[in-house]
Order: sequence, then C-alpha cells, then structure tokens
Amino acid sequence: MIRRPVAVVTAIVLFVEGLGIAGLQWFLGTVVDRQKMSLAGLDPDAMSVSTKAGGVLFGLYFVFCGVVALLVALRNRPAAGLGRILLISVAVVHGLLGALTVGLVGWSAFAFMMVVLGLVLLTLMTYDRQDGAADAVPGGPGGPGGAGGSGGAGGADGRPAPVAPPAPSAS
Repeated sequence: MIRRPVAVVTAIVLFVEGLGIAGLQWFLGTVVDRQKMSLAGLDPDAMSVSTKAGGVLFGLYFVFCGVVALLVALRNRPAAGLGRILLISVAVVHGLLGALTVGLVGWSAFAFMMVVLGLVLLTLMTYDRQDGAADAVPGGPGGPGGAGGSGGAGGADGRPAPVAPPAPSAS
C-alpha cells in the first residue's frame, strides 16, 4: 500500500521543517541580540531569548509530530490518543501557516505548506479507513456464510446489513 511510504515522507518532512524553524528562529534571535534592536521599548535581550526559546519549542513540536508519523509508519497502525491529536494539530497549524505565508512570503511557500498539509492528512486518512470489508475471508467473519449474518451481505464497514422485519400475513 501507499500509506507506509506516505507516513515516512511525512515524518521526514516534519523533521526537516522542525530543524528549519528552530534554525531560522535562532538566527533571528541572534540578529536581534547583535543589533540591540528594540520594539516599542522592549528589552532586546528578552526579545532575543524569547525568539530563540519559541523557535526551539516550535521546532521540537514539529520533530515530535514527525516522531508520531514515523511510529505510525513503523507500526503500520493509526495513531491513537495524544499522537492522533498531535497529527491533527499539526495539520491545522499548516493550514493556518499556509494562509499566512501566501501573503507574507509568496505562493511557493504556500504550495509547500499545502503539500505538508496534504501529507499529514493523507497519513491520518489512509490509516483511519476500516479494512474489515477488504480483508474478509470467505467463510470467515463478514464473509459469505460466516458470522456476519445474512450470507455476507454486510455493509461497507463490515457490519451485517440490517434485517427487514417480516411482512404482515394476510389472515
């Protein structure tokens, strides 16, 4: 299937993006520190430290989301609990960053953000699909003559189809 390679590519992209964000913020903090810039009277040292700390935290967030995507690929199972929440949140972050970058940076940055958003969503959606109907073995649960009831005429989600009530008799 395609879901393992997509999850691995998503993890790699999130790792690179995390390192890039942390490096860029560290560079900007250093520039503020060396030039002793001030914004509306704020302390330049506080601005420099907070920029560097924010960049490191944001970079670690992306790296941690990349670890979750890598674990999804290695285990070949969907992310659950905190991992799923992290992947959903990083998808939302990329959607918002994409909306901001189109005006501030340009269309190429927007395209990159949308590609990453697509990778994260594809990782979430391909592992979210129930494979019960596709993996049903004839004679097994959900297959013809199996425990699925009604001769395997189950729904798309692998559950048995609802049984219609008997027709009233004309007595």
